[in-house]
Amino acid sequence: MTKLLFFVFAIIVVAAALRVITARNPVHAVLSLVLAFVASSGLWLLLEAEFLAVVLVLVYVGAVMVLFLFVVMMLDINLAPLREGFIRYLPVGALVALLIVVQLVMVLGPTRFGIELVPPPAPAAAGHSNTEALGVLLYTVYVYPFEVAAVILLVAIVAAIALTMRRRAGTRYMRPHEQVQVRREDRVRLVKMPSETDR
Repeated sequence: MTKLLFFVFAIIVVAAALRVITARNPVHAVLSLVLAFVASSGLWLLLEAEFLAVVLVLVYVGAVMVLFLFVVMMLDINLAPLREGFIRYLPVGALVALLIVVQLVMVLGPTRFGIELVPPPAPAAAGHSNTEALGVLLYTVYVYPFEVAAVILLVAIVAAIALTMRRRAGTRYMRPHEQVQVRREDRVRLVKMPSETDR
């Protein structure tokens, strides 16, 4: 049953990845990438890495891909130039794809990679915590790559905001330097009024 689930999830991942690079509509490509991430989380579950599977769904599908989808929809990409240049770049793209496939076969071929050569992981003990093991490894051995990845994600967030932020005529913007210099006397005026007396 485990092998059957592995092949089902693997076929879904490969088909969704092919759809990502062949879809003409960018929104369809992003949705196919979401499907690839969800199927990849199923593969993580088969490898007994429950924390990574949950993080993949929550962080990438729930946050990053939603951000990508909003950015793609807000950019309002004109699809006509993309369709016009598809045939012109097809030979170069096919050559690059062929080289990638050859390299993958050389690295992940049956002589170096397979079900017999890479056995499934041994079952973990009852008190084993994937989260604790991942945290110890991430913040000791891979602390610098982790920090670099955090900076790259921060740059991506800033770039997404810069791409989608558009100035519109008639929109009022707040100026922080003017807000800092505001005094109470400039904004609040106390008015003294005599109290009313009953006649």
